[in-house]
Amino acid sequence: MKNAHEYFFDNFEWLFRIVAVFLIIDIILTLIAMWKYARKDQLIWFVVLGITNTLGIIPFIYLYVNRKMG
Repeated sequence: MKNAHEYFFDNFEWLFRIVAVFLIIDIILTLIAMWKYARKDQLIWFVVLGITNTLGIIPFIYLYVNRKMG
């Protein structure tokens, strides 16, 4: 008999693969955007994008602003 850990990973392996693909796409797009900002001497956008993506500030702001909706 499988334990809960084995059951979860056996049945949701496809979900982990999809999340991994989206994560890789997000990282690539972020790096491309940051590269373009750096090449155009738009230092402020480079820093803002780097900080907001690294610290998860945009999702935090969304959750904070919409905290009363749920």
